[in-house]
Amino acid sequence: MDVVVLIGRILFVILFLGSGMSHLTSTQGMAGYAQSRGVPQARLAVLVSGVLIVVGALMVLLGIWADLGALLLVAFLAPTALLMHAFWKEEDAQTRQTEMVQFMKDMALAGAALMLFAFFAHVDDLGLTITGPLFSLD
Repeated sequence: MDVVVLIGRILFVILFLGSGMSHLTSTQGMAGYAQSRGVPQARLAVLVSGVLIVVGALMVLLGIWADLGALLLVAFLAPTALLMHAFWKEEDAQTRQTEMVQFMKDMALAGAALMLFAFFAHVDDLGLTITGPLFSLD
């Protein structure tokens, strides 16, 4: 079971590590897009969110307070869905559909990260982790 959870953690964080690195290496382009979506202080927001994603993903991957890492990912995903993928504001049908898919993806990932938080904070023996959970939901 420990190996299955580890494989799941690896598969889950691949998306976040790639996205976080893009935030940190393609900051200018991402900040331009974020600014076009109305994000205040877009460059700073891109950098902070990039660090948040990478740190959260590494915590989940390595099992270093993985429950906290999962919460960091939720803290990134929920606001991102609302700020960056506000499909209800779009007038063009194709753009609305694209943004709705992105919104739903972010919300689904936030839900999965929230479930991971609960899992990590509830299970006593996580196996194949560096630390135990920071929180306890017993």
